[in-house]
Amino acid sequence: MQTTPPPPLFPLFLDLRGRRVLVVGGGAVAARKIGALLEAGATVQVVASALEPGLAALASHRHITHLAATFAPTQLEGAWLVIAATDDAGVNHAVADAAQARQVWANVVDDAALASAQLPARVQRGPLQIAISSGGASPMLARHLREQLELQFDDAAGALAQLLSQLRGRIRNRLPDLSARRTFFRRVLTGPAQALLRRGQAVAAQHAIEAELYAGARHVQGSVALVGAGPGDPGLLTLRALRVLNDADVILHDRLVSTEVLALARRDAERIEVGKHIGGDHHATQARIHALMIELANAGKRVVRLKGGDPFVFGRGGEELQALRAAGIGYEVVPGITAAVACAAYAGIPLTHREHAQSLRILTAQGKSGATEHDWAALAKPQQTLAFYMGVTGLSALRDQLIAHGRAASTPFALIEHGSRPQQRVVAGTLAELPELARLHAVRAPALLIIGEVAALATQLHWFGTPPLTAHDARCSALPLAHAA
Repeated sequence: MQTTPPPPLFPLFLDLRGRRVLVVGGGAVAARKIGALLEAGATVQVVASALEPGLAALASHRHITHLAATFAPTQLEGAWLVIAATDDAGVNHAVADAAQARQVWANVVDDAALASAQLPARVQRGPLQIAISSGGASPMLARHLREQLELQFDDAAGALAQLLSQLRGRIRNRLPDLSARRTFFRRVLTGPAQALLRRGQAVAAQHAIEAELYAGARHVQGSVALVGAGPGDPGLLTLRALRVLNDADVILHDRLVSTEVLALARRDAERIEVGKHIGGDHHATQARIHALMIELANAGKRVVRLKGGDPFVFGRGGEELQALRAAGIGYEVVPGITAAVACAAYAGIPLTHREHAQSLRILTAQGKSGATEHDWAALAKPQQTLAFYMGVTGLSALRDQLIAHGRAASTPFALIEHGSRPQQRVVAGTLAELPELARLHAVRAPALLIIGEVAALATQLHWFGTPPLTAHDARCSALPLAHAA
């Protein structure tokens, strides 16, 4: 026989300031509930034969009142809410019955059938709260949804709610018409105020809201966020980067930003690839990127300049900020996990090690005018790790310079191709055989080159993808000599 499902719970937020709440139970579960009650300003009395240490400390400092006794219905007199948080089903049932008789709302932990009130999973940012309840049907689902929402809202949302609360009277006086207020709030919530609060610029955020309040129709200046996309694994994207991507109107992305990362962005955001291709005019391409960022921001767009790795590590982020500053465009920077850190970790290579490497050098094989000159004598010293970006070409010259300046030909290396992505490959060997192994295994960009004693650990500590390829794998492969030449 099919039963009719119960009606949904009625959501309600309670003002418990100075109001008495009775909690029956003194264990860890009760402690969690009491913490939330105290945040709400409730006057909490706890009925329990003994208290767990945290609650005992609260009682000793008179933050709560402890009644060392068994539960009695008369204890509910004057209570606005009661919470039964014991591991004794009989006591919990008695609390629920007594509350029902006295018309006091009762929450019974882990027993939705007995409870007349449910305490929802909450996401709280200052005065802003989001409550999630499954009506007791699936607390774990409510908790899971809360965890998802925690990722989407940062402290700036609470700060914005507080700021709007402070300005509420002025907003209502200035805009008595409801339709006009709705239009105002739409502009504020899509404007720069929240981004300014994230940067710790509360005064500027208030000025932005006030300017919106006292201005008529006007042009809204856009902004640009330089965002590091990391090496490719979307799981390595920072929480701040994810939030900015979900606020973007336009995303200007490099060619090597993974499709998995782009898939996390706001669905209706315009995506424009602005990557530099091998053999192209990089200087002209960079100039076009500058012009496009400025044009879009001047059109009022929220622009994300999405770069692989970190914008400030061989990402030309500094040049782009200089262009934006010269044009008077507001900007922010969201760091990403750079390739040296991420690719080494995914290859099982510690960049520093007490026995093998006491320093790390991050270098590029490509400068503004092509090949880069380095202090080869300094780079050839042992007990340091060298991480070369964009180093797939020119490997023979790099090897020859290091060996000529004293680096041992037996120094280990690891070439990490498509680091952190499903197609990751690692080629490992010695400095002497570096260019030959790279050719034999047809290593292609994007690839990171690590040289130093720590690179040998790739064969021992690998954990992601297939094991490293070595000279033995090359000799056993069926690659023709013509391909290796």
